[in-house]
Amino acid sequence: MNSNTDQKNKLQTTKILENNEISPGVYVLKFKKIKEFKAGQYVGLTTDLSVTPRLYTIASGINQDEVHILYNLKDDGWLTPRLSEIKPGTELFVTDPEGDFIDDQSPAWWIASGTGIAPFSSMFRSGLKKDKLLIHGGRFAHSFYFEKEFLPELGDNYIRCCSQESGEGLYSGRLTRYLQETSELPKDCRFFLCGSPEMVIEVRDLLILRGVEYNKIVAEIYF
Repeated sequence: MNSNTDQKNKLQTTKILENNEISPGVYVLKFKKIKEFKAGQYVGLTTDLSVTPRLYTIASGINQDEVHILYNLKDDGWLTPRLSEIKPGTELFVTDPEGDFIDDQSPAWWIASGTGIAPFSSMFRSGLKKDKLLIHGGRFAHSFYFEKEFLPELGDNYIRCCSQESGEGLYSGRLTRYLQETSELPKDCRFFLCGSPEMVIEVRDLLILRGVEYNKIVAEIYF
């Protein structure tokens, strides 16, 4: 049995329902849900069985019939330039959901940069809203994906840290500066970090330096 056949046996076939640009260079891909998943998990996607699937965290809620994938266009990537151009009805190959970046009902701070907001969107849309503080870092005012959903529900527990623009309701500066300026960090909750390797390492070290126990930090890196 050749490797392409092995690969095909591990993948489910579906079709794209929608592929919308929601911000410059940032898209939400939607396809019909094939397998149940837990909020915070990821799937592998490819449009070509000869190419290894790329991993993307699911942004939709566990009770939604569609799977939403948030992705940003990377000109030097293989998949995202192709994804950004394909139309509804195009065939897509999807792996089973995996991953243990999972929260529960206990208090937590969710800290994300860029498209690292995806797992927290899934958690939020799955009903995890009480006792959650969401901190999202982005460069521009248009970088806060799904803010129209978060704002009404989370209110003051939704912090948008904007590093290169100012605007109403935005914290002017990087999320690391916001964390440094926060007078006291809670001792009775977990901290979930999702974003670039640089962001995750910097925030993790900052939290530990400020007294957060290492085992209360849960991290997922986006490449």
